[in-house]
Amino acid sequence: MMKYQPKDSFKSPRFCGVRTFMRLPFVERVDEHMDFVITGIPFDSGQSFRTGARFGPEAIRDFSILLRPYNPEQDINIFDYISGIDYGDIPIIPGYISETYKKIEEELIPVIEKGIIPISLGGDHSITLGELRAIVKKHGPVALLQFDAHSDTWDSYFDQKYNHGTVFRRAIEEGLIDVSRSLQIGMRGGLYGPEDLQDARDLGLGVYTTNDYKRIGVEKMLRVIHERVADGPVFLSFDIDFLDPVYAPGTGTPEVSGASIDDALALVRGLTNIDFVGFDLVEVLPSYDHGQITAAAAANIVYEFITLIALAKKGKLEKKERAGDLETQLNK
Repeated sequence: MMKYQPKDSFKSPRFCGVRTFMRLPFVERVDEHMDFVITGIPFDSGQSFRTGARFGPEAIRDFSILLRPYNPEQDINIFDYISGIDYGDIPIIPGYISETYKKIEEELIPVIEKGIIPISLGGDHSITLGELRAIVKKHGPVALLQFDAHSDTWDSYFDQKYNHGTVFRRAIEEGLIDVSRSLQIGMRGGLYGPEDLQDARDLGLGVYTTNDYKRIGVEKMLRVIHERVADGPVFLSFDIDFLDPVYAPGTGTPEVSGASIDDALALVRGLTNIDFVGFDLVEVLPSYDHGQITAAAAANIVYEFITLIALAKKGKLEKKERAGDLETQLNK
């Protein structure tokens, strides 16, 4: 079986070649041998403060060349179990959010229909609406697991219904999210009023502020996540501003007193045995990213997304092998 995996950095120096995520092959088609695709969505016309996240996919890819195929924290050689490519960037339309949503759907639907898991690099958080519209075509309403400093459930921003601060209200209104299984984690910073977070709760979302998760700790937070999302398809959306600006200065709307990169990685690594059907990582803004600090964090978080896919595939293969061994013993 053909497998798509990164170049061997013992044979080709990391600084050689075109920048793709983790040095994966750049392929502009999908086939049955792929378990995941990395795609950039360089759209930032939905941002409300700093712009420049259109260059986020490029920055994440640039740092990702340092990533290696064996994940020691999860004890797995990723590409022993899964195959993936860098699918390139979706040809968005700068300044035109509705038309860009159509482009996102057009590009992702063929991926999703083949059972391939898309991992998208933003771009601002408004892009997630297009991703969810594509995903529900195959999976129906999904649970949302969102790591973010902001709830993004305002009804409008500057009297506009579609931008990075309204994306999840629109997704809920369109029936894309199963709110009973969904969680937002990391909310913090000043608000316009108490209704800002209450609106998210009133929409049915489980909401945990940064102080909430820090108070209960990572392990208990993981138990809450697993209990809430339960069985069924899940979409994970990670806004890099979930992290404290010490770990992610390059973002559009930074908020102080956020999560450490240690906690963020521990949270993502703990998301095993969940049926993920899509991921994104958004709001990386390289013009404010000194020394690639934010890009480093983002690339490593995406690396953990890929590892989760590999662990799920490994688990399925081991379960199949155990079933085959049992059948063999019964037939003796």
